[in-house]
Amino acid sequence: MRLVVAIGGNALLRRGERPDATVQVEHIRAAARALAPLALQHELIICHGNGPQVGMLSLESENDPELTHPYPFDVLVAQTQGMIGYWLGRSLRNAGVHKPVMSLITQTLVDASDPAFAAPTKFVGPGYPHEQARHLADRHGWTIAVDGDRWRRVVASPEPQRIIEQESIDRLLDHGAIVICGGGGGIPVTEDAAGRLHGVEAVVDKDATAALLAVATTADRLLILTDVPAVMDHFGTPQAAPLRRLTLDDAQAGHFPAGSMGPKIAACRSFVDTTGRPAAIGALDAAAAVLAGDAGTALVPSEAPGTSSRNTTGATAAAFSRG
Repeated sequence: MRLVVAIGGNALLRRGERPDATVQVEHIRAAARALAPLALQHELIICHGNGPQVGMLSLESENDPELTHPYPFDVLVAQTQGMIGYWLGRSLRNAGVHKPVMSLITQTLVDASDPAFAAPTKFVGPGYPHEQARHLADRHGWTIAVDGDRWRRVVASPEPQRIIEQESIDRLLDHGAIVICGGGGGIPVTEDAAGRLHGVEAVVDKDATAALLAVATTADRLLILTDVPAVMDHFGTPQAAPLRRLTLDDAQAGHFPAGSMGPKIAACRSFVDTTGRPAAIGALDAAAAVLAGDAGTALVPSEAPGTSSRNTTGATAAAFSRG
């Protein structure tokens, strides 16, 4: 099968951890070990998040006294693509994957008039207590929002329209390569009337880009792998239970937080609705089991009226979870 796998940035740098290279490399080694069985048996496209990493680089740039202006977000996304792509490619090879692996610097076209630019929602960088976050927001001109018990910077997250390097991705796949692309959702660019590309201050949601890639490459499955085992029903309560299977109707009816599980559900819905093929959300360390349907949450086409797809007792689509 041809698989598109999206790896969350928080799976590579977990909440509360120091953003040291050694910490992230250890997580990426574990990710490579989990992905190696998939890479050996299937065609594989890997799209990774970069929220913690791009936020760290942004903060460093904001505080560098040698700079007249901080580096813009499109440049920072490119930097994280190179860093994480290098780590992933090296770790896959060290995990026994000897297919060609190509990490591709990828640009994602967005619409300059996208309303997301007026309503930032995408979390980047570390979390802070409210007072510290408010101080940083005042100092740097940030927009901040609550994320669990912490406050984090949020930036615009426009919808991806197409991948500029799509033809190169297709050719690499046709030659048997594992392709790491769309890192951090891709470098956000707009196109003017003359066809010239311009970087913009935004972070494209990597799950939305992964769904776009999955459709464009005619993938058989979309897997979104993160640091939680499944979408949870009644998340945060004593009644919490994993939702093992959701139809498009279930996912449409449910309510999922915009800054966490919501984009993952939306990406899976987009892929399933467009292709009629399944998608799944689950833990990175259980990648093979998620693909096999033995772990995680599968999203599938809606069934005919009068049938039921539920296999979780008392499950409802009004589920809450974080990604």
